[in-house]
Amino acid sequence: MDPDQIREPNKPPTPADFASGRLPSRTQPLPLGQIVITPGALRVLPESEVHAALQRHAFGDWGTVGEADWKENDLSVDQGFRVLSAYQTNAGTRFWIITEADRSSTCILLPEEY
Repeated sequence: MDPDQIREPNKPPTPADFASGRLPSRTQPLPLGQIVITPGALRVLPESEVHAALQRHAFGDWGTVGEADWKENDLSVDQGFRVLSAYQTNAGTRFWIITEADRSSTCILLPEEY
């Protein structure tokens, strides 16, 4: 997967895009800035699952984070703080998506790369 081909979402995902069972918190996308992916994540994550997770992240579906972290992310979007989502591929590989507080960049990484 070429990280330069990952683009900011421009339409809301459908309900089928949300695997967590929680409703997205946003109707407008979170600005993602420049999207980057670490070498480890690039090696092991399926491109289609990264794209789906970016859609979810941009529209406020924070994945598998706990309830307190979910609420913290919602607050972070409104207050301009960093946002972290956690997802798992169909094969069981866990990965994170982090959007910086200034919305200049979003990083896709494996937890062990943090």
